[in-house]
Amino acid sequence: MASQRKSIGKQHFEALSDFRFRLRSFLRFSEDAAREEGITVLQYQLMLHTQGFPGREWATVSEIAERLQAQPHGVVALVSRCEEAGLVKRKPSSTDRRQVEVHLLPAGRKKLERLAALHKDQVVKLAEVVALVNKDGG
Repeated sequence: MASQRKSIGKQHFEALSDFRFRLRSFLRFSEDAAREEGITVLQYQLMLHTQGFPGREWATVSEIAERLQAQPHGVVALVSRCEEAGLVKRKPSSTDRRQVEVHLLPAGRKKLERLAALHKDQVVKLAEVVALVNKDGG
């Protein structure tokens, strides 16, 4: 028995197209803003993810890899580049010596705060279009 699917209308395609456009515009904005700050968008995201876990101000390499959807060995190289730039520092975990914690340094915090402030309006615009796509039937 074939499953019945609700037909997707033109309005939904328009909403999805607008969402993809705005998502790509957001990503482009983020890339350009990071570049203007003298870092890559991946360095920005790494710093952001060090601050993204409730109750602490660091993240493990494996957590950052998951958030970036990247391989841990690639994240290790990214952390090394961020360390060389004076943005973060590594610390062995006090609870699990196999884990490495990545901590934001003051120079990294300044860059992250500037970039997060720039992203605020862009995030609001992206949230609005997500709400429209959901309203039109997801």
